[in-house]
Amino acid sequence: MSHIDDLIRDLCPNGVEHKPLRELVHIKNGRDFKHLKQGDIPVYGSGGIISYVNECTSRGPSVLIPRKGSLNKLYFVEGPFWNVDTIFYTQIGEQLEPKFFYYYFQTLHLERMNQAGGVPSLTQRTLNELKIPTPPISIQWEIVKILDQFTELEAELEAGLGVRKQQYSHYLNHFFTSNANTRTRTLRDVGPVRMCKRITKNQTSQQGGVPFYKIRTFGGTADAYISRELYNEYKEQYHFPKPGSILISAAGTIGRAVRYDGKDAYFQDSNIVWIENDETLVLNRYLFYFYKVANWKTDDGTIKRLYNDRLLNTAIPIPPLSEQHRIVDCLDKFDTLVNDLTSGLPAEIEARRRQYEYYRDRLLTFPEKK
Repeated sequence: MSHIDDLIRDLCPNGVEHKPLRELVHIKNGRDFKHLKQGDIPVYGSGGIISYVNECTSRGPSVLIPRKGSLNKLYFVEGPFWNVDTIFYTQIGEQLEPKFFYYYFQTLHLERMNQAGGVPSLTQRTLNELKIPTPPISIQWEIVKILDQFTELEAELEAGLGVRKQQYSHYLNHFFTSNANTRTRTLRDVGPVRMCKRITKNQTSQQGGVPFYKIRTFGGTADAYISRELYNEYKEQYHFPKPGSILISAAGTIGRAVRYDGKDAYFQDSNIVWIENDETLVLNRYLFYFYKVANWKTDDGTIKRLYNDRLLNTAIPIPPLSEQHRIVDCLDKFDTLVNDLTSGLPAEIEARRRQYEYYRDRLLTFPEKK
């Protein structure tokens, strides 16, 4: 950073001039593309690329700024493109290096400038009044080079994560495909379906007590609670999962699996269930991974539901316990690598992203010329 600081001191001893966007960039509206033929030129909307056509609105480079929808998603496009009316494109003047403009605009958090009560939206008038720093182009280039290194590293990590996820998926399907050496049973052979005692609405509150997980908060953060007294009573008198039991969703996202960590919590009956398995026959962790690829036979009604009989009739390959240990040890490593937010690749990507944002904001903050 000291090199950039030295350049700013030498070239901008009195600060950097900040100018309204309208003096530096022309903002242009997008257009419909349905009259165009298919091609290899990307069509951008506020959510990203939505199609490919044979003509372009601009040959780039350009920064695309969402007009509606995902206002925080900016796109830097170097080649030809078409854009629809939910996203602006920009014609960038000579005082700004296009990539510098892109990086600076990321610091403005456009989602905070939403001017609509429904679908988030921005107007050209709002954007045109934004003040943009205009340091010498040589400084802009140096800043872009530094920030490009951060984004390239993150892209490499994201690509690596994608490869590992594909490997993880491959092994999941491989391990749970029946073969001649593995006996296939049903979950009915593993154990009975269990669920917690029904909790009525008037037994819940919005704060305090023991977290009560309904299907929409399963695997996330509870938004309802039951009293400690009721929890202790129901836990003692009715079915309750043991620490390590694998809870699964029988409604909504069918078969979503969550390991019960043993902390005080209660779960909505019939929508959240578990198999009461004997771990000397089938490991909890083996069930956890099997549930990810199980072929669930759900009810075909308006709201999908996994009824107990269909759950229990689900086929499952059950290898010897020693083989189950080998399988879950392998899958544990992949699961940690691709999903763990504290030690896996997602944690490293998040750390690099925070580092990038820190240096981006620091590099793109300039004393304004008086």
